[in-house]
Amino acid sequence: MAHSSGSLLRILVVGCGSIGERHLRCFQTTGRCEVEACDANHTLLQTVEERYGVKTQPDLNAALQSNRYDALIICTPAHTHLPIARLGAVHGAALLIEKPLSTSLDGVEETRCALERSGKHVAVAYVYHAFPWIREAQAHVKSGTLGRMLHATMQAGQHFPTFRPAYRDIYYAKREMGGGCIQDAITHAMNAMEWMLGPATRVFTDASHQMLEGVTVEDTVNLSVRHEDILASYAMNQFQTPNELSILLHGELGSLSIEHHRQRWGTMMRGETEWTWRVTPPLQRDDLFIAQANAFLDGMEGKPSPLCTFDEGVQTLKFNLAALRSMDSGLPVTIS
Repeated sequence: MAHSSGSLLRILVVGCGSIGERHLRCFQTTGRCEVEACDANHTLLQTVEERYGVKTQPDLNAALQSNRYDALIICTPAHTHLPIARLGAVHGAALLIEKPLSTSLDGVEETRCALERSGKHVAVAYVYHAFPWIREAQAHVKSGTLGRMLHATMQAGQHFPTFRPAYRDIYYAKREMGGGCIQDAITHAMNAMEWMLGPATRVFTDASHQMLEGVTVEDTVNLSVRHEDILASYAMNQFQTPNELSILLHGELGSLSIEHHRQRWGTMMRGETEWTWRVTPPLQRDDLFIAQANAFLDGMEGKPSPLCTFDEGVQTLKFNLAALRSMDSGLPVTIS
């Protein structure tokens, strides 16, 4: 949408739960846009209106009919993402769609067609793409310096009730709404691994509910994964004491390590005995979401943006569904 010089982009955050509120705050902080909030929950809407001084909309269809928005930030439960994306595409808005893209492949092709017709910038909010240590490590892997990639491991976990105390009462408690460790937590890491190593082509899942109180969805996941010829194993739980994520990638010529909790990545090439670390100056959690917001706004302006594309989001959705199918069947699943 054309803007006269000096006028700000108009952004509508759809869904004002914890992630919607974070996006609202972080887009506001960029100073590059005017943000409005939309939610059917009157209490949530009143809270963000008072807290951030933003204009609010109780009904999405009415808001789209009576206003013009340059972008929608879609932060509703995952099973509603694609229908809202299609509404946004028809409206002519750019779209930042929260992860996971959906909970099934229904509507993916219909949405892709709508996005192609609109021609606007679209990204999926796998926020690891905005983390400097992930972005730099990905570029290093793609540069070929480590040679052909052969093997990868990822170990992660956190005490989920500390970080998401409302987990029992939100979408997380229900698989069909995008809940459980596979769709809500390990999906971030898997999307990052696919960004670095290419699409996962096969998965065997061993997962179960081990500890989280008040839910029955899986909170502990072990994945044995192939990315074509690269072998990988990924593990995560949602109750351990340390909030840590570590990735190791091994190529023919050397290895790469990402220590997410230390905001650093490093390499050890063949013949070396010590890691060479690249450390990012300390960043707060909001800083990373502000970086994501700026990267999305850059993409809207036609500048290069590292954010997850719609097609990459579809691929990770296929992975999520295959991982769940493997968990249910106890068998490995090939991802087409």
